Amino acid sequence: MLIESNLVELKQKYSNTICKEIVSFLNAEGGNIYIGVKDDGEIVGVDDVDQVCRDLADVITNQIEPNPQDIVKTELIYNEGKTIVNVAIKKGSSPIYCQKKYGFSSTGCSIRVGTTCREMTQEQIRVRYEKRFFNNDILVSSPTSYGLISFKTLKIYYSEKGFHLNDNSFETNLFLRNADGEYNKLAELMSDRNTIPLIFVKFKGTDKVSISQRSDYGNQCLLFAYEQLMNRISAENICVTDTTVRPRKDIYLFNFDAVNEAVVNALVHNDWSITEPLVSFFSDRIEILSHGGLPHNQTKEQFFKGISRPRNEKLMRIFLDMGIVEHTGHGVPVIVSEYGEGAFEITDSYINVIIPFNKAVLEKQNFGLSVGLNDGLSGGLNLSDTENEIIGLLLSNPSHTSISLSQETGKSLRTVERALASLQKKGLIIRVGSKKMGRWKVIK
Repeated sequence: MLIESNLVELKQKYSNTICKEIVSFLNAEGGNIYIGVKDDGEIVGVDDVDQVCRDLADVITNQIEPNPQDIVKTELIYNEGKTIVNVAIKKGSSPIYCQKKYGFSSTGCSIRVGTTCREMTQEQIRVRYEKRFFNNDILVSSPTSYGLISFKTLKIYYSEKGFHLNDNSFETNLFLRNADGEYNKLAELMSDRNTIPLIFVKFKGTDKVSISQRSDYGNQCLLFAYEQLMNRISAENICVTDTTVRPRKDIYLFNFDAVNEAVVNALVHNDWSITEPLVSFFSDRIEILSHGGLPHNQTKEQFFKGISRPRNEKLMRIFLDMGIVEHTGHGVPVIVSEYGEGAFEITDSYINVIIPFNKAVLEKQNFGLSVGLNDGLSGGLNLSDTENEIIGLLLSNPSHTSISLSQETGKSLRTVERALASLQKKGLIIRVGSKKMGRWKVIK
């Protein structure tokens, strides 16, 4: 017989208090909410099971912050010819959860005490909230529910950097499992396949009214996703040449190094328990948004001086191993030196880096003096239509083979192989890794 306790809540029917109750369990030790059971343990069942499940799905996915989908599950239990809905809740992997509509207030943050749900005090909320921003091991401690973890891509990257990997200690050395031996969120980020997006969205104009293109480079090892994303950003960096001076001067739409630093910072310092970073491309600027605000106890003055306090220390280590970042803290100063402190929009919940486009390039674009997508890539090398098409395909999927490129373009295999050889000779693409397991890299 079911009895209410600090780990069990009995509900005769579904009600709007369910969101508060789930938050209470997340902020305590976890537990189970049984819908269709009276307080005295009598089973009455749930009439409209489908509707209840839909309502619960909405609560779990849309009404709680941070998103607890990985640790809150619903299941149906059949007993005495009646259906019970069980909401199984693990102890939260984040220090604090709230109802989104109330935010991190006493009304929004509740905790299970005995058989009741009590509002947390402001001091409890403050202490727990701050832990979200200095717990460098949140990616390590949080388990993943993704069940197809594998690290072939990650191992290729380490091998190419000259690291000698020991399969018996690889996962331990990179902290890919939590204290309970489960794969964690860091493992999911580094897995060959995952469910974590990395979006590049291009808008028509200066606002978000109309989307021109949307590309997702995620759902794969974050190192590879980062590389693909930067290839795409590089392809958008239009170059125009001023021939009125000697030597002639190339002018780019934006400072690629500054944008690269902004993207790397967004990935390494992002609070992944909230959601993933986002890169937005407008007609006059590019924006790189990451979540979580400044790390714990870091001031804006320290931030702009380049004093580094990584939120995700173990993720930072992997990026260090790959040579993508350094511990010098020069990333933010690089952006500031080019675009000023005004390029940063900093709040308690996010950091948005706004990189304006070069007005001289925009003006020449408007007069039709620049050419399409691969302008910055081709550099006046007079590429054929097939070569341009292949570069576009390799930017979207560097794992393409000669056969798949032949199928995509409708060109013969021999034609594709000649085009690949030509692009390699011109220094526009290189092959990284083996013929079987490697990939193409487009060079700016």
